[in-house]
Amino acid sequence: MNEPATLTSAFLLGIFSTMHCIGMCGGIIGALSLSLPVEVRNHKPRLFVFVMSYNIGRLASYTLAGLIAGAVGTGLMQAAGFDQGHALLRIVGISMMVAIGLYLTGWLPQLASIEKIGIPVWKRLEPIGRKLVPVSSIPRALSYGLIWGWLPCGLVYFVLIWALTAGDALMGAMTMLAFGLGTLPTLVTAGFMTSWITRLAQSSRARQVVGLLIVAMAIGSLFIPMEHHHHH
Repeated sequence: MNEPATLTSAFLLGIFSTMHCIGMCGGIIGALSLSLPVEVRNHKPRLFVFVMSYNIGRLASYTLAGLIAGAVGTGLMQAAGFDQGHALLRIVGISMMVAIGLYLTGWLPQLASIEKIGIPVWKRLEPIGRKLVPVSSIPRALSYGLIWGWLPCGLVYFVLIWALTAGDALMGAMTMLAFGLGTLPTLVTAGFMTSWITRLAQSSRARQVVGLLIVAMAIGSLFIPMEHHHHH
């Protein structure tokens, strides 16, 4: 799949997956924000710095995971022979986009079961995260964010599998980073308890429109000629 389409789709998915994220991560940020010292909570610029620190930690985890996934994908592609491997990864990547789109529309609820994959990881990390609360300093906020990046979230796993098909480690990292940047607007404002975003998040109409848009982009990318990395 061509790179601008992949990154745009990942970013858009990030923006609209926050409808899903608010339910999961919004609660975490809300709890973290409430656990901050009162003088930070009542001072909006300082609160913003703390919330951004959580999110920078989270994006760092996503980018690292994307880098690893991209590298693994490259290894698989080389093992399968470049052309066959590339074609296979492209098919998997486009299938993942269609699945993500359908997941967002709510028409494929079975896909939610992918979240169960991450539960064993989260069970190990969650106690460490608990030790960092209350988050009294910026390094603690960053550390919490790094751990929170591994929260079992179905969409993150979808994007990771998609990063696996990116073709190289850097593109895998960029795909995850683009997704993470898309999630920023909602999750930063979630720290400030903004309610209209939550209302939009619960709008099934909005989710369906975006889900179908992502499916359309996936189908559109079938018609984009394949790029061969070794021609660059």
